[in-house]
Amino acid sequence: MRDLLSVFLFPSRAALQFACKTLLGGGLALWCAFRFGLEQPQWALMTAIIVAQPLSGMVVQKGMARLLGTLVGTCMSVLFMGLFAQAPWLFLLVMALWMGLCTAASTLLRSAWAYAFVLSGYTVAIICLPAISHPLAVFDQAVARCTEICLGILCATACSALLWPQRVELQVAQQARLTWEAGMQAVSGALSGATQGRQGLLEVLGRIVAVDAQREHTWFEGERGRQRGRALRVLTRDLLSLLRLARGVARQWRQLSPVEALGLAPWLSEVQGALAEPQHADLPALRERLRLESQDERHPPLRQFCLARLAVLIRQFLLAREALRAVELGVAPKDAPPPLSWHRDVQTALVYGLRSALTFIALSAFWLLSAWPSASGALLMAVVLCSLFASRENAAQIGMGFLRGVLYALPVAFVAGQLLLPQWSGFPLLCLALGVPLLFGVLGMARPALAGTSTAFCLQFITLCAPQNNMVYDVAAFINSGIAMLVGVSCAVLAFRLVSLQNPIWHGRRLLRASLDDLARLTSRTLPGADNWFGGRIADRLLQLARHYPVLPSETRSRWDDGVACLDLGDELLHLRACLTVAQVPQGEAEQRFWRQLQQVLQIGPDSAQAAALEQTGQQLQQALLGYPQSAELRLAEAALLQLQVSWRQWCERQGDGYGFA
Repeated sequence: MRDLLSVFLFPSRAALQFACKTLLGGGLALWCAFRFGLEQPQWALMTAIIVAQPLSGMVVQKGMARLLGTLVGTCMSVLFMGLFAQAPWLFLLVMALWMGLCTAASTLLRSAWAYAFVLSGYTVAIICLPAISHPLAVFDQAVARCTEICLGILCATACSALLWPQRVELQVAQQARLTWEAGMQAVSGALSGATQGRQGLLEVLGRIVAVDAQREHTWFEGERGRQRGRALRVLTRDLLSLLRLARGVARQWRQLSPVEALGLAPWLSEVQGALAEPQHADLPALRERLRLESQDERHPPLRQFCLARLAVLIRQFLLAREALRAVELGVAPKDAPPPLSWHRDVQTALVYGLRSALTFIALSAFWLLSAWPSASGALLMAVVLCSLFASRENAAQIGMGFLRGVLYALPVAFVAGQLLLPQWSGFPLLCLALGVPLLFGVLGMARPALAGTSTAFCLQFITLCAPQNNMVYDVAAFINSGIAMLVGVSCAVLAFRLVSLQNPIWHGRRLLRASLDDLARLTSRTLPGADNWFGGRIADRLLQLARHYPVLPSETRSRWDDGVACLDLGDELLHLRACLTVAQVPQGEAEQRFWRQLQQVLQIGPDSAQAAALEQTGQQLQQALLGYPQSAELRLAEAALLQLQVSWRQWCERQGDGYGFA
């Protein structure tokens, strides 16, 4: 309770700056809307609150996404009204279909630009629902809403850029350093043999995903921000490769006999010490000594493979360190790869879209059957809530927070809008009546744990007060609007509860099936960009599997192990293909047969009967590789081929007769 009160009574400097920027942007938008004589100035104020973000690049991108979504939604609203205004049921069904499609699209697009699809969905409802009784005025209302929203975006962006600007690119540089430190801890843990721990792997993958999510915002902060964004793509690629190599060394180490491992222990200790204190170690010299030692014929093949991989690990460490320095300096390398890819599940997106569409249809039927004048407000509230949160896994919890915000806004808006404003006149007193409650609301928005409830409070407070040039004070209309808000939010939360994907076993099977499909595609996908393509998708799936891990029955917790097995198999597959490419080995018949066989077994999935499926084609490829002039890259390719077969055989042997996700 004390922490909660401190947010409002003793806010931090950053929270105060954020609140001042947001309120000044909103006040400027409201004043301009009044001066221009716009129909509903509260939309300009609400837009300035909605796009408010602590960092300037975020505000610009969210504002542009909102502007794009508003323009598309405005065009679609005019089109729908022109085609279906004479058939109310058909009109509402088409709107429900549009809502579902926009929600599904925002789910599939794992980017800040998904907000544009959200706006495209509920902007149609904002424009069309009030105009359904007089469709000829829809164009005027569309132009008015678009103008008010654009005004709010411009004012919020200007205030964020001019007042205490906080740049995303500076935060990205700090996060990149923290991600690097987490990655080095994971590399150290892998080299020490702690390859089965979940927390270390999850921490570094989570940080990589989080810092990459901030990369998009840097493109709106000038050339230096764009340079850091490109450098960050290189860092994520090199850090994923470094982690992959460290885990590969650990897998290779487990294949050694105790005597062989004891003989290589001094080398491993030296590498670990050099990585822990790179400023005091001559890493290029260490890499060269490892490379020469790996070519010593006195070592058995497995020991040569381990030494060669340690040499490659040192090389990758040097590359990743240069990438980190490039991010911190804001200098982009020329070979920036594509950004990280994400897991996309069409069926899940369709379920989330169906959730939005069904909520809209249910409330539309209630509106038409009851003829309650305020039912359109309930429908609009449900539309906004479903568009914003229907694609979230915790949509019900977010909806409850939104409902709390509405409950807080009702008494405050009644005092400000029905008791104070009728007695006050003039823009300064209007700002005082609205600004004091909004100040506390915006301070809550600066705290992530309170952001949802505080945002709902601010938006519904503005909606209930409805500042306009010609103010209308009606207690009955206020009560009806409040009831409509509660009904709309409650229906949305009920839909989130009823139409949900709460079965973690089913979800885990789908994630692992998608991982197997990606592994099969990885056998033929072009190598440039494959690291970020596969690394981003498997990291996203592992993070999702980890969220379900605590609630899974003990007999099905092997889903996490299966996900890690997919990660290891993909790492070896990428390493094998990269080594063959560098060694300039022509793709002969043996290699083609091996890739075809690997694709087939991956499409079937791991099973105890498939444990030896790669043995014959793997031996044929190994014999073919022996016919080429030996080199360090070819030796690494032989090690990767051997480890790929071992990893597949071990994964299959862990499966019982009840294995069924494939």
